[in-house]
Amino acid sequence: MRSLMPLILDHLAVACTDLTEGTAWVEAQLGVKMQLGGQHVRYGTHNTLLGLGDIYLEVIAPDPEAAPFKGPRWFGLDTFTGSPRPANWICQTEHFDPIAGPPVALTRGDLAWELSVPEDGSLPFAGAYPTLIQWKEGVHPAKRLPESGCRLTNFTVSSPEAEKVRAMIDLPDARVRFVNGPAGFSATFETSAGPRTLS
Repeated sequence: MRSLMPLILDHLAVACTDLTEGTAWVEAQLGVKMQLGGQHVRYGTHNTLLGLGDIYLEVIAPDPEAAPFKGPRWFGLDTFTGSPRPANWICQTEHFDPIAGPPVALTRGDLAWELSVPEDGSLPFAGAYPTLIQWKEGVHPAKRLPESGCRLTNFTVSSPEAEKVRAMIDLPDARVRFVNGPAGFSATFETSAGPRTLS
């Protein structure tokens, strides 16, 4: 029997087609100001960030100022359409699982990490199976971000194969739950204005 891989929730990703639009949407929903992240040259994307205590939230989009890009982008961004919404979740691991895709070494400034990225840029199980990450030496991004006053209270992974995916991973985090249904995510936060949900 395949042993379960222990995971730790690392961060959530809101995808969008335009970073300014996606950032404004999150800021309006949560009543906060997001921080500029940076560019991901390897995949032609850029992001903004929000600290949530032990984890963080990123808004990510294709970067129109990136150099001509060859190959698929990560996080399924080449096929993403519609309004900004939670589109991926990322978990720390000690051992990469082939289900999530091969690890790709990445850097930005003094940050260095490996992230699982399928060769076609897709998200396994339409995103229900988390993207996996290993941070190298240094301070975790969540610890570098200003206090936002927001905390994740619930993250729901909806999938037609929810039970199958849940059985594949070991994630002892009461904030995360799986439900059977159409593929998608819902993230609820406690904010200074009360509970707010991104979906």
